[in-house]
Order: sequence, then C-alpha cells, then structure tokens
Amino acid sequence: MPVRAEAARVIDEQQMELGSLTSWATWRQWRDKVVARYRAQGGDCPLHAALAHLGGATDATRTVAGELLGRWRRQLAAGIRHMQSSGEIAPALDADREAAALLAGIQGGVLIVMTTGGIAHLEAAIDTGIAHLRASVRRDPQRSPATRVATTRRAS
Repeated sequence: MPVRAEAARVIDEQQMELGSLTSWATWRQWRDKVVARYRAQGGDCPLHAALAHLGGATDATRTVAGELLGRWRRQLAAGIRHMQSSGEIAPALDADREAAALLAGIQGGVLIVMTTGGIAHLEAAIDTGIAHLRASVRRDPQRSPATRVATTRRAS
C-alpha cells in the first residue's frame, strides 16, 4: 500500500472517535480503539513498514509523516478545546501543546509495541495523557468558566 494511503488509513480508522472528542466517554472510546488497533497488529505496523521501505528519513517520508502527525495533533487539540469550552479541561492549558505531548506518548508507545510486542507502554502513555487532562480542572486555580459562574452566583 502506498505510504500516503497507509498514513491516511491510520487516521481514518479513528476518525469517528477523533472527530467527536466531546466527552470523557468519547475520549475513552478513542483510546480503546487506538490500543485495540496496535494490540491486533503487534509489532507489524504497516505504516512504519511503508515508511521504512522508502529508505530512512527522506524528504518524502518526513512530509508524509508530518502530514499524518499534524492531522492527528490538530484533531486531538480540537477535542481538548471542545472540552475546555465545556469546563471539563482547564482553559489555561495550551491545547496544541497538550495534543503534541499526547501524540508523542502514543508514538513512543507504538515504537515499544513494534520493538517488544507489549502494549503496556502505549496504554500507559494514553491513560496518563488523558488523566492529566482530566485532572487539569482540579489543579487550575481559576477553574473552568462554568465553575467561576457558579461560584459567582453562590457568592451573590
């Protein structure tokens, strides 16, 4: 399969979940889908194989990988922003940076899956990233917009 098509398939398989990261339940569904995909394929990653077949880090592989990772990061960031607007994630977090960190964890986990066949590192990376997002409201001294409104109403 051509590299660009395989890269698109990785995201397309997650699109239903990635395009609707609007609740903690949908974040969990997305997480479960990613983990299931890599659990099923184990160390056999068609995208990695296709990129490796092109021969190292050429301009072509960087472009394809950059497009895939950029698309993935933007969709994660959009989900984070949505959750920020509903008060589920602290508005002070930088959605793009959080999405980049989550994606880096996923890619590191995938590399370990490919190397060892074990899925635990990938699960830990995603679970820790989501837990960080969930805990951000409790850590944010300004809390969410919804909490500020409720606090203001109680004080009146």
